[in-house]
Amino acid sequence: MRTDDVRALYDRTMRERARPDGPGVRVERDGPVVRQVGGPDDWNGVVWSSPDLDAEGADAAIAAQTGHCAALGLPEFEWKLYAHDRPADLGDRLRAAGFVPGPPETLLVAPAELLTGPVALPDGVTLRPVTDAAGAELMARAHERAFGTDGSRLLHQTVRRLEEAPEDFVAVMAVDGDGEPVCSGRMELYPGTGFAGLWGGGTVAEWRGKGVYRALVTYRARIAAERGYRYLQVDASAMSAPILARLGFTALGTTTPYVYRAGR
Repeated sequence: MRTDDVRALYDRTMRERARPDGPGVRVERDGPVVRQVGGPDDWNGVVWSSPDLDAEGADAAIAAQTGHCAALGLPEFEWKLYAHDRPADLGDRLRAAGFVPGPPETLLVAPAELLTGPVALPDGVTLRPVTDAAGAELMARAHERAFGTDGSRLLHQTVRRLEEAPEDFVAVMAVDGDGEPVCSGRMELYPGTGFAGLWGGGTVAEWRGKGVYRALVTYRARIAAERGYRYLQVDASAMSAPILARLGFTALGTTTPYVYRAGR
């Protein structure tokens, strides 16, 4: 896999030509940036900025996006900054405008066919596809147990995807012998790009290191490959990046969420 070529393909198809990540949202080109716009429970933010963006243009684009956030009354707006974006000091300019950076993540990519081996699970654990609201509630509970954060937004988005646009969405969870969710993960399929995105994948503490996370990756990789997707993509946390690297994922760079909250 030629890293530079795949990064360029990712920038072109997944960022500059981004598609809405769910029902009720839209993607807009606003001068030198591409952004997603939805309601307060949706992800709102910039996904791409022109490689020709200079210092003056960057400041103007940032001001336009904070104005957009305020005009729509959004509680928060994110600028998803990649390490290779320009100008080189774009992160500093975002901070000066009131954006707060979150923990950086590693953009990882792997050929889907590379990961289509057997789905191996520890004794007592089974995989269960998420196909309805009841399954989405269990999935959100797994998220809360794994990450210690509120899963209501995930629940809302998953139910909407299952009801309104399920054809390009896969959700799965692992449950123990008592039916309690111990890990969950989602996959977004992006038609026409060759990429499928893996999201979630958090495992509750007592089940970590037993292969559950890997099993969910393999399960989704097999579906992606069967449907003709060439690459799997993950924005990986510091915890999951080493695991994914051992599975065969390659780093294309880093991405940092810069979040703007109006009135703060």
